[in-house]
Amino acid sequence: MKNKAVTYETVHVCKQSGARVGLLHTPHGTVETPMFMPVGTQATVKFLSPADIEKIEAGVILSNTYHLWIRPGSDVIEQAGGLHSFMNVKNPILTDSGGFQVFSLGHLRKIEEEGVTFKNHLNGDKLFLSPEKAIQIQNQLGADIIMSFDECPPYPVSHEYMKKSVERTLRWARRGQEAHQKQGIQSLFGIVQGGEFADLRELSAKALVEMDFEGYSIGGTSVGETKEVMYQMISDSTKHLPLDKPRYLMGVGSVDAILEGVLRGIDMFDCVLPTRIARHGTAMSSKGRINIRKKQYEYDFTPLDPECDCECCTNHTRAYLRHLVRANEGLGMRLLSIHNLRYLINLTKQIRLAIMEDRYLDFKNELFLKYDFDNPESKGF
Repeated sequence: MKNKAVTYETVHVCKQSGARVGLLHTPHGTVETPMFMPVGTQATVKFLSPADIEKIEAGVILSNTYHLWIRPGSDVIEQAGGLHSFMNVKNPILTDSGGFQVFSLGHLRKIEEEGVTFKNHLNGDKLFLSPEKAIQIQNQLGADIIMSFDECPPYPVSHEYMKKSVERTLRWARRGQEAHQKQGIQSLFGIVQGGEFADLRELSAKALVEMDFEGYSIGGTSVGETKEVMYQMISDSTKHLPLDKPRYLMGVGSVDAILEGVLRGIDMFDCVLPTRIARHGTAMSSKGRINIRKKQYEYDFTPLDPECDCECCTNHTRAYLRHLVRANEGLGMRLLSIHNLRYLINLTKQIRLAIMEDRYLDFKNELFLKYDFDNPESKGF
């Protein structure tokens, strides 16, 4: 058996729901799952220091291959000793392959078998990214977990287009495996694609399992489809994946989607949502979504969320936060970012407890009722 940098251990399977709690063992520590991973796109979780990341008890954090390749450059980070040293963080780190960013450029890119030609979004320079190049960059960045280079097709597309895309992505996955130079130091995950087509999700998942990756990501979701379609995509993927390896749902971080993903066997989540909405004055809370800009909070000297133990909620009032956000002060964005990330990390703690106590379905149903997620008018978080 090949030496693995990252391994997964199942701790408990909920008798009520089949959801699971596990341990993800990495070179930079062991993390409990299910977990939410803060996104540090450009080698920083926006507005948070390494000390903040430690205080909110973040596990794995995520950085972006494309953006770090563009600046400061993967060789700069390699010479700094890798991302952990460059960022001065102790946490395990995951890097995506850059595929989503490349394919989101749309009219600026050209897909061929060898790879993708596209334009630098900052200065228009011509760039080329192949499966081998994506792995080489990630080997330089030095994250604990790295991703295969894949095509993330738009939604919707025809079955014919998606089949060709999946087959190409599988060929790219094999090429990425062959290019991986740090086996036993960095774990490479395969990415299940296939859109809304169950047969293509099955094809993709089974082929990746045959290649024996150290973990599996579910890609191509949250790209414009309905929540119901997304949940089916997840089910159509996870049911073909092995139980002894981690499963990562890419780019999903709303409360309802996390709850549904856990029910379908997902262990890892990431999303820019909590920090993005924080920068616009919106907080996740035990009472639902809060737009702190509203006038009703002008004289509200209570904590943002009385059930939260973060720096924001223990030290500051809604009135002060409203003032900071309306004055466009960076401290307001920082405090709300800390809170939203801590909220989701606490949520996953509660999820793990419910699973351990064999009451996950009850827990999930209680939250759906509390936040009215089943109401078509509800925007959730």
